[in-house]
Amino acid sequence: MTAQTDHATTEAERIVISVDAMGGDEGPATVIAGCDVSARKNPDISFILHGPEAELSSLVARRKALAGRCEIRGTSDVVTMDDKPSQVVRNGKGTSMWSAIEAVRDGSASVAVSCGNTGALMALSMIRLRKLPGVNRPAIAVLYPSSNQQGFNVLLDVGADVKADADDLLRFALMGMSYARNGLDLPTPRVGLLNVGTEEHKGRVELKEAFELIRDQQEGGGFEFVGFVEGGDISGNICDVIVTDGFTGNVAIKTGEGTANLVGARLREAFKFTPLSRLASLLAYPSLRRLKKKIDPRRVNGGVFLGLNGTVVKSHGAADATGVTSAIRLAAQLAQIQFTDKLAARVAALPAEETTQ
Repeated sequence: MTAQTDHATTEAERIVISVDAMGGDEGPATVIAGCDVSARKNPDISFILHGPEAELSSLVARRKALAGRCEIRGTSDVVTMDDKPSQVVRNGKGTSMWSAIEAVRDGSASVAVSCGNTGALMALSMIRLRKLPGVNRPAIAVLYPSSNQQGFNVLLDVGADVKADADDLLRFALMGMSYARNGLDLPTPRVGLLNVGTEEHKGRVELKEAFELIRDQQEGGGFEFVGFVEGGDISGNICDVIVTDGFTGNVAIKTGEGTANLVGARLREAFKFTPLSRLASLLAYPSLRRLKKKIDPRRVNGGVFLGLNGTVVKSHGAADATGVTSAIRLAAQLAQIQFTDKLAARVAALPAEETTQ
């Protein structure tokens, strides 16, 4: 989706991405390696890197593709995975995560990317960027491998908040639809509401209320509401957007990751079982590579924080350079299409009586 331009792209024309270089489990070297790959693939981007200046300067100096493409904003502290969000909000001003979000807030960058603590990143993003008018709870949206033609479905919320009432679920549906339309180029996304069954009488009260709210918005809303969907439809082709609360969504993606890892491990065991199976693995190698590429979570690494006055992409904490590259690619695509402005317009289009008080 990122447009290709002449390699003489000037710094003023580039999309600036603010990167928390200290957030990942693998350390800043992996994050900088992902920036390097991204810079080589896309001449239209440049970076503001946040972290210890001396360490980052040394890492950047080894990467030719980053020459003249990086600004380093030195910070002395780091948000760890064990830090509580409330503590980070009170005491995190000197951290690389705070600095990365601040670059979006002050307009020097279009989007922020971090591999760090999800709860802390969401808390800081809400405090510094603020929520869009009409949004009560932001949501985290991810792309989930599916059998749809586009190869992915949008799933949200996957952990921004464990709770969601009917009004929140309506807004999740509208934000997810906007993401699918602009990010996956789907003119009329199909939206489903995750439940324990497809029958209208099943589910909690807030789900039944959300069903009616979403259904009433589809006429003229630019999407098709398919009704309730089940867990097996998350990777199916019944809909393009799956709406749920953060608790359920987070369990769903973690279950999917665990299942994919288990299947991969069992396949490797099976192909090593006998000499004949090892031979079969060689014959099947091209097909297995295609399969791995389609379901590789690193290719779609990056959860987008929806509902904020600014775009933030959360990369998996254990992401390698390939995963970081995917998160940066997603960030650049969203910045290029000015996704936050389109999302704000979509949420603002709700009738006044349905906006959160």
